[in-house]
Amino acid sequence: MRQLKRFHGFGWVVALFAVAVPAVAIEQQGPENRGAATGMITQSKIVGDALASAEQISRALSQSGYKADFSLESLKQVDRFFEEQVANGQPKPGGLLSQQLGARLFAIGAYVGEVIRRRNGGEWQGNDNDPQAEVNIAVRLKTGVILWPVQRVMKRFKNGAEDGIWVYGAVAPSPAIKQ
Repeated sequence: MRQLKRFHGFGWVVALFAVAVPAVAIEQQGPENRGAATGMITQSKIVGDALASAEQISRALSQSGYKADFSLESLKQVDRFFEEQVANGQPKPGGLLSQQLGARLFAIGAYVGEVIRRRNGGEWQGNDNDPQAEVNIAVRLKTGVILWPVQRVMKRFKNGAEDGIWVYGAVAPSPAIKQ
């Protein structure tokens, strides 16, 4: 297996969590969510962080030799990434996860969640008041199924292939499946 010495593009992770990501306005969903003057609701900071992280980790993974194009097949590349960068639930010394582990696992989890959300439809849900918001951020699919992609990535890191990422995305209900 190819051992990568440097993970391009991860300088952004430090900046992402050191500087507030501006809130993004999304369409109003009900009167209880009415914005003061705009008629819009404000997206939670954690959801904004997840969306920005997913885009940035996609670029960083691509620059490091992994296909990260938000397709279901790209989740096989995430599994390959873990196979190459983790040994026995620990980052390989000098590997791409040997520094800033928490931020990188969050970003990979955000990427996984965004792949599944784009494929199946749905929305991100996160609570900025949750002290573990980065771990508990979820994707609610149109079918009503709720997934916790960061938690799955953490399991993949710790447990290995038995908690594979590709299969996680493949079994998530797609729009064609009626429930």
